[in-house]
Amino acid sequence: MYRSTIIFPSMWVLVTLCLLPAVLGSPLFQKRAKGPWLGLNSDFPDPSFMKAADNKWYAFGTNGNGKRIQVARSDDFITWTLLDVEALPTLSTWETAIDHWAPDVILRNDGKYVMYYSGEAKSMVRHHCVGTAVSDYPAGPYVPSNSPLSCRLDQGGSIDPAGFLDKDGTRYVVFKVDGNSIGNGGDCNNGVEPLVATPILLQRLADDAVTPVGDAVQILDRSTADNDGPLVEAPNLILHGDTYFLFYSTHCFTDPKYDVRWATASSITGPYTKTNVPLINSANTGLISPGGATVCGCGDRMLFHGFCSDAKTSRCMYAADVTITGQTPFIA
Repeated sequence: MYRSTIIFPSMWVLVTLCLLPAVLGSPLFQKRAKGPWLGLNSDFPDPSFMKAADNKWYAFGTNGNGKRIQVARSDDFITWTLLDVEALPTLSTWETAIDHWAPDVILRNDGKYVMYYSGEAKSMVRHHCVGTAVSDYPAGPYVPSNSPLSCRLDQGGSIDPAGFLDKDGTRYVVFKVDGNSIGNGGDCNNGVEPLVATPILLQRLADDAVTPVGDAVQILDRSTADNDGPLVEAPNLILHGDTYFLFYSTHCFTDPKYDVRWATASSITGPYTKTNVPLINSANTGLISPGGATVCGCGDRMLFHGFCSDAKTSRCMYAADVTITGQTPFIA
């Protein structure tokens, strides 16, 4: 026989309190701890990223896992999948088949994707030029241009490119002159006097995002007074409000002091003022030599690498939320 049951308000409270731990403990209601999280438990150094026309996030990494250029994808920026694709299946005539570093991809006005990357120069092996390649799809295949965008082999080469679209629609790329590659030995080959410059340059580009316009200008360099160690590298430029933020790493990537810092300017060409404050380092993340970061142009998230273990044999990809207050970014 059906029996009706009357539940008084006090009983509702009791039932709710009993169910609350189970509800909050379910995956739908779990809150992720603050600070960086592991994006890829695999060798994926120098990660850059962008949101493609398909509304998915794509990350691009230095050669590893049998690929010249690695690609990962995410729907939510939290969980990432390493794709089994070779983003750069063909080579240009100026580059060798090894050591493709620090790729960065932008979406061009015509809907095509342009990749900037560092490739080893045939004319001076173990030194690099910045190359460009174009694709119809974010994960490739990318077809390389016939000529590199920048070499500067007499100064050590060009590496670590990152594209930037200014508020007036002008395109740029920032990159590092790899001076420490022709240094005098020691820490990252630039710890023995006289130390070699490792400047960060800003190059204006045509609307095709691959053709240089005018000469590149220097916007930053290493400094002993700023405790940069043997180099500055991995530049990444964004505009937040009216302030240009130039993120970069200091010290050698194998050094426990490797980090990510930022400098600011009111004009894209500078002058840029260093803060000499780490956005991320080993102390505030608990990670091993974190660096090589890319911060979203929206200013609210970033990817970077750090060694996966004490063995320092591979660098995993980490992600973090970012908050910018005034001229100061924070890890959320």
